[in-house]
Amino acid sequence: MLKRRSRPKGLRSTAGGMKRIIHHVSPYMAQHRGLAIGSALALIGVTLMRLLEPLPVKLVIDRVVVVGGKQAATGIAWLDKLNAMELLVFCSGMVVVTIGLRALFGYLSTVGFALTGSRIMAELRHDLYRHLQGLSLSFHDRARTGDLTMRMVGDVGMMREAAVTALLPFATNVLIVFGMAGVMLWLNWQLALLALAPLPLLAFATFKLGRKIQTVSREQRKREGGIAAATSESMAGMRVVQALSLEDRMTKTFASHNSGSLTDGVKAKRLSASLERTTDVIAGVSTAMVLGFGALLVIRRVITPGDLIVFLTYLKSTFRPIRDFAKNTTRIAKATAAGERVVDLLEEEPEVRDAPDAVVAPPFAGQIEFEAVDFAYAGSGEVMNAFALSIAPGELVALVGHSGTGKSTAASLLMRLYDPQAGRILIDGADLRSYTLASLRGQISTVLQEPLLFSDTIRENIALACPDASDAEIEAAARDANAHDFIMRLPAGYDTVLAERGASLSMGQRQRISIARAALRRSPILVLDEPTASLDRGNEGLVIDALLRTAKGRTTLLVTHDLEFAAKADRIVLIEDGRIAESGKPAELAKRGGAYTRLVGGRDAGEGVRLAVVR
Repeated sequence: MLKRRSRPKGLRSTAGGMKRIIHHVSPYMAQHRGLAIGSALALIGVTLMRLLEPLPVKLVIDRVVVVGGKQAATGIAWLDKLNAMELLVFCSGMVVVTIGLRALFGYLSTVGFALTGSRIMAELRHDLYRHLQGLSLSFHDRARTGDLTMRMVGDVGMMREAAVTALLPFATNVLIVFGMAGVMLWLNWQLALLALAPLPLLAFATFKLGRKIQTVSREQRKREGGIAAATSESMAGMRVVQALSLEDRMTKTFASHNSGSLTDGVKAKRLSASLERTTDVIAGVSTAMVLGFGALLVIRRVITPGDLIVFLTYLKSTFRPIRDFAKNTTRIAKATAAGERVVDLLEEEPEVRDAPDAVVAPPFAGQIEFEAVDFAYAGSGEVMNAFALSIAPGELVALVGHSGTGKSTAASLLMRLYDPQAGRILIDGADLRSYTLASLRGQISTVLQEPLLFSDTIRENIALACPDASDAEIEAAARDANAHDFIMRLPAGYDTVLAERGASLSMGQRQRISIARAALRRSPILVLDEPTASLDRGNEGLVIDALLRTAKGRTTLLVTHDLEFAAKADRIVLIEDGRIAESGKPAELAKRGGAYTRLVGGRDAGEGVRLAVVR
């Protein structure tokens, strides 16, 4: 699970969340400031046209519809000179022009902000993915893959959708409210104050209910992350789920998350509906007060009927954006909650990273030394305790021992997937932390127990280790890995597209493609972490032969439980409780009658020692 950051409640929580989101998004906005400014200017144009729309109606009522037998003067000389028919034509044309310009400005604003939002979120998602790739394994050990995917796809998508369909209208509505309030105050400040008096009450209701919606939406996003995580785990382990008849148990886990998300969704919708109805009631009360008091002002000749029409139109237009804001509150709240989840990831710092003074590693000769290394995984006991080991350039060293003694940990530390809590690891006499991660790992090839293959051609999967490799080099690496023959029997040969994770191939075939990838890289250091653990005897021989061929001339660290395979190494190191119990050539260890002999005897009592000395 991801670490849960403690958050203050209420206003501080909402404001703090928005501040964090803006802090991370503003650099992207700066890169598109031209498009954003143009869209904002178009937005201002929309607002101005909305402010002009009621004015032709006022002119028609005051100048064309005769009140008391006398046309009301506008105070604008050239307008007062127009007769009734000319003014009617002018006002009709003005309506068409203002609506047409509003439509044009609205189109430009909507498209501009949509482009800005989409580009910003695409760049944010790209950087988030890159950031996730750089986070240490200690983070990924506690994170849930489905939840990370939800944040990467769903949460960023929700931020983009809300920015286009909720925040853009909100920005428009804010301008409209302030613009129309200003015009109403200019027309008649008394009537304007009466019309705007309910706004503080409405703002309070919006803030109070909006805060609750935000809290519920944040919890709903967490539950949806749990749904994604549960789905990902069950789909990835479907073979185990079906083999152990765990379908009911996995379904119950999914149902728990799903039910919680449903409950939160209904609660958020109920709160949003309450806010919308509250807005309608307050708008109705305000309209009634303006209509009553405004009619009295018209009767007293303080304002004209056209002024009252303008007031009522502006008032309706003022409350419409507030009502729209109430409708979009849930969406904005969900976007804020989603944004906080994205920001949580962006603020995660990798525990393993380049030192400020790290340099690019020179070509390695392959001398490896572990000096008094201590290491423990988070939440568990110590795995390594003053571990010390020296490996000569070109030497093949096999690490053996019972599970949990630190064999794979040594391989992970060498690749700097983790950093030790104490001690250091040297390559050619220099601490590997003095090198950049890219240059360090670029000189280490790996073959793991579970080969990682992608839904791409076999050619591209092998070439991952060396993108510039020629077809001849790829084929030569496949031959070294004993993979060429079976590849050529496939329908499209090297251009055969693999299923997800290479599921269309057997485990032995997948492993040989992984070995071909390592062979192609020709790095000076090779790490083999249980490369034959999942193979049957038929494939094991081919894979071991390919591995030994690939390891030739390289410094190789072999982690294995297969003592027959380990016996082919130049040296065997037996690890117990995070320390070296015995070390030596296979034949020498077999003759000592020590811990290694007991390990061999416990594994294959009749002929274990004989296997150990076979080279």
